[in-house]
Amino acid sequence: MLALHYTDGLIPVVVQDIMSLEVLMVAYANEEAVSLTRETGFAHYFSRSRRKIWKKGEESGHVQKVRQILVDCDEDCLLYLVEQTGAACHTGYLTCFYRTLDNEIISELIFDPSEVYGNKVGE
Repeated sequence: MLALHYTDGLIPVVVQDIMSLEVLMVAYANEEAVSLTRETGFAHYFSRSRRKIWKKGEESGHVQKVRQILVDCDEDCLLYLVEQTGAACHTGYLTCFYRTLDNEIISELIFDPSEVYGNKVGE
């Protein structure tokens, strides 16, 4: 395996749908999260706000089956090509990139986040 370059113990991960090639989200992973992703085949990340590893979809059921992991030329960023179940964004949209700078919604709302997360939306 390549020697990945982590900054402050983290590496950015761009997540892309393997079929549509739509960018779904950007997150961070530490070494353990990358290892768990490789071992289980499901995306794991490191939450900077909660300071812990989390499996994508552990609360919502909207998991990401990782089909391929690519590394950039500097070995300081990863690209996960995934099969997304449900929505990628905790706001309920298919992708985290669901609006323009003018706040025009351009993505599909998949679920009501208050029904899934209750008062924890945005945490």
